[in-house]
Amino acid sequence: MSGWLWALGGVVAASAIWGSVLFATGGFSSEPSPDLAGYAYTGDLCADTSLTPFENAHFRTKANTGTTSKDTNPQHSGAQLASLDTMTCNVSFEQDGTSSSGYSSTWLYNTATLHRKTDPTPEFADTYRSYEKQDTSVDYRVETVPGIGDEAYLVTRKDDASTSNSSYVILGVRDGWMTYQSTWSSYASSSSGSTSKQPTATEVATMLKTSATETLKRLQNSRAQ
Repeated sequence: MSGWLWALGGVVAASAIWGSVLFATGGFSSEPSPDLAGYAYTGDLCADTSLTPFENAHFRTKANTGTTSKDTNPQHSGAQLASLDTMTCNVSFEQDGTSSSGYSSTWLYNTATLHRKTDPTPEFADTYRSYEKQDTSVDYRVETVPGIGDEAYLVTRKDDASTSNSSYVILGVRDGWMTYQSTWSSYASSSSGSTSKQPTATEVATMLKTSATETLKRLQNSRAQ
């Protein structure tokens, strides 16, 4: 009997040691592994952002007018943190045929986030559906967008169809634990002298979807570089 107890004690001791090793190495961790779907961090999201759809619509990147990094165009930033990696790219455009006598403003704001600790899936759809619930002077329409990532949503103003001089469109994409948002904001005053019409919300949506598809493909390919 004493030999049996000695053997049992050895098994218990070995199990305790193995359990300590697993805890130390995260073998028993309850945290799920992040599904980054092959995406990788880049310090310059602008370098991977596809601007071709906008250039084909006769928008060109504005020339730099300042001397500091804050005045550069496009502007990019990024940060790698313990819980997530963030990347941003802001581009200021000007439309072909627009004179300097009036006011016009066209911006593209892109963000990409790699979530390393928390799965963004449960809250992602509601992030965009919430636009329909806003009690403001502007009403929004939210539509699902098939064919991009695991899920994607398009947000447009309901009055965009009747507004010829401005547009505001958001495209949000989730692919695994990667989230991406592309926001287009444009306005041209009647005195801007533009010989080109502002794109409709539908046209902007097409540009954003085309750009996002290529941009996300580049972000996945950057892992191998």
